[in-house]
Amino acid sequence: MQGHPVTPRADLHKAGSTPPEHPWCEMDVRKRVGDRHRVFELDVHLRAVDRRIVLTGASGIGKTMALRMLAGLVRPDTGRIVLRGQTLFDSGARIDWPARDRQLGFMFQHHALLPHLTALGNVAFGLRRGAWGFLTASQKREAMAWLERFHLGEVARQYPHTLSGGQRQRLALARLAILKPQALLLDEPFAALDPELRRAMRREVMSVLDTLDIPLLMVSHDEEDRVAFNATEIRLKQVEGITICDPPNPYDQNRSAKG
Repeated sequence: MQGHPVTPRADLHKAGSTPPEHPWCEMDVRKRVGDRHRVFELDVHLRAVDRRIVLTGASGIGKTMALRMLAGLVRPDTGRIVLRGQTLFDSGARIDWPARDRQLGFMFQHHALLPHLTALGNVAFGLRRGAWGFLTASQKREAMAWLERFHLGEVARQYPHTLSGGQRQRLALARLAILKPQALLLDEPFAALDPELRRAMRREVMSVLDTLDIPLLMVSHDEEDRVAFNATEIRLKQVEGITICDPPNPYDQNRSAKG
């Protein structure tokens, strides 16, 4: 499948600016995975109007896969994905934007930090031109400013393995924020944190959402996440072998899967 030509960042954000009452994300995609012992078929229809959404449901039901398809990390078999008015994937039109061009901030459960780079290098990595590109003085200053914003200025020269769990969490968030993504995608990022640190990280995420004025789609099993972000819940459950949204929400944010 051919990739979509790269659109400059400013143009993409301009093209994707939609009024609040319009969906910021629309997914209508299908994916079939498995082997001769077990087959899982995912059939997602999601129309997201609310700017903060928490996706819940039993483990293994397809929440993370839906997030990864939106991010471009898993390619749907068929369907269409539109983000802020821009088509990112369309199997019929042979459009498939690579993950790096979708301008989405994806925060994994285990941070996915680069162990060979310092905290400063991790935050600045996305600003490089190519894998071996050098950073300009202004890029280093920008990265340092984000580190200081997350109270990490003093560990700028340290490597991820020397940092605490909370510091690594904030570092991962700073690395996403510096790129000014179109939306923030979180895959149970607080699951391994103690209650106090969870509350602190929710405040940090809220600050990034407000500062960058971007929406949130989050996978979580914790009701406190939904309450903290005042988010709409899209819950997946099994009914006669089919996973559906319960309850349907007023914006027709529907989601179904078969497995």
